[in-house]
Amino acid sequence: MGKGSQNKIGDEASQALDEATPYLTWEEVRKHNKKDDCWIVVQNNVYNMTTFQHKHPGGRHVLKQYAGQDATEVFNAFHKEFEKVNKYSKLYLVGKVRPDSQAAEAGPTEQEKFLKEAAIRRDFAEVKATAEKMGLFNPSYTFFIIHGLQIVLSQIAGYYILLKYGYSFVPFVFALFFHVIAQGQTNWAQHDYGHSSLAKKPIVNKYIHLFFIGLIKGASSSWWIHLHNQHHAKPNVIDKDPDVRIEPVFVLGNVTPLKVAEKNAKKKQKFLYPYNIQHYLFPFAAAALFPFFFQFTTIKFAIEKRRIPDLVSMGIMYTIHFGITTYVFGSLTKALLYFLLIRLIESSWFTWVAQSNHIVMDIHEETSSDTWFTLQLRATCNLEKSFFNDWFTGHLNFQIEHHLFPTMPRHNLYKIQPLVRSLCQKHNIPYVVKPMGQAFLDILLSLKKSGLMWREAYDELMLTFQKK
Repeated sequence: MGKGSQNKIGDEASQALDEATPYLTWEEVRKHNKKDDCWIVVQNNVYNMTTFQHKHPGGRHVLKQYAGQDATEVFNAFHKEFEKVNKYSKLYLVGKVRPDSQAAEAGPTEQEKFLKEAAIRRDFAEVKATAEKMGLFNPSYTFFIIHGLQIVLSQIAGYYILLKYGYSFVPFVFALFFHVIAQGQTNWAQHDYGHSSLAKKPIVNKYIHLFFIGLIKGASSSWWIHLHNQHHAKPNVIDKDPDVRIEPVFVLGNVTPLKVAEKNAKKKQKFLYPYNIQHYLFPFAAAALFPFFFQFTTIKFAIEKRRIPDLVSMGIMYTIHFGITTYVFGSLTKALLYFLLIRLIESSWFTWVAQSNHIVMDIHEETSSDTWFTLQLRATCNLEKSFFNDWFTGHLNFQIEHHLFPTMPRHNLYKIQPLVRSLCQKHNIPYVVKPMGQAFLDILLSLKKSGLMWREAYDELMLTFQKK
């Protein structure tokens, strides 16, 4: 049988499947919005993802976040191999929804909202199509090779200085400098590959990601993907984005402080975490995030999930690092202290940059009125462009563009910025850009505001409960 005949038979089978697929209402789709009953809609097709969740390369939580919802835009943002995905997705197809049926099923008062959302989606699709025509999703291999060499050579230079010159003050400072550069820039490199920004095939990006995050940083690739994809799917959405679920340490935004205050007051808790001074504590938490939290959670995740490639790559990194540093310092304790110092500095570097784009923005409960475009713009802001800012932030000074186009190579983000600005202006959506210093200060001001909101709400609620 010829290839043309096989394709014809495949097309006929696909057409028969499409004709046999029933149409469903959005009311029916929204009922399947739980972890053990998870349906999503992509391009008007309804898929039952309940059994597929644990196989999903991006993690099951991303699917759960869009259970009972239209996931077309987030699907288009994250995936590259559309033909492969479409081929296997038919196994999970349970029905269809009619185009524009969501608006048709809504009441008269919501019609205007749906029309506005449709206009934003249409315009954003045109911007993405323009970016594809401009070749902005094509990587510069020269850029990624140079950046990778910067990391590897910095890591080697740190070890070489220690082995060659020992750990007297000057060699120690230079070795520390190179190791911090290697670790700090690896944060941005692994972020690129974790988003499949280099190769067209995700599996290639996965192995490069494993090299940088495992062999250089000593962290789990699967752990990072598990958390970061949730963040991108619903940034700054309470109970969805893991980056804003940090109530044991900080309260963020305008909603969470009130919820936490109510919970504290109802329990009449005598010992209270001092959220009202959390802005003073942030610099210490920023430094401690990697060495005292991520360091253990990433290893714990890899062990519990039995991620063998992660554990092997991490094991090689720790063996090399502590083998060399213990030999140089003559003490495992001193080697551990050196490792801790590296982690404290790189953790501060990463955390200040990462939080400057998000916690200063709107942190809100989930709403059905957000398109992909408006959701990302509510949650993100940019820092000004400069050679230093681009290098220091790993081009995450273009956080808005990165969130809109997560697979776009970061060296192209500034090229799409004018079109994104124009789209914001057209639809009257704020587009926020700040100097880096102002962005860092705004972190503290935002934390101070949220902490004071918590304190005031708690005191007021305690008086109310005492009167009862």
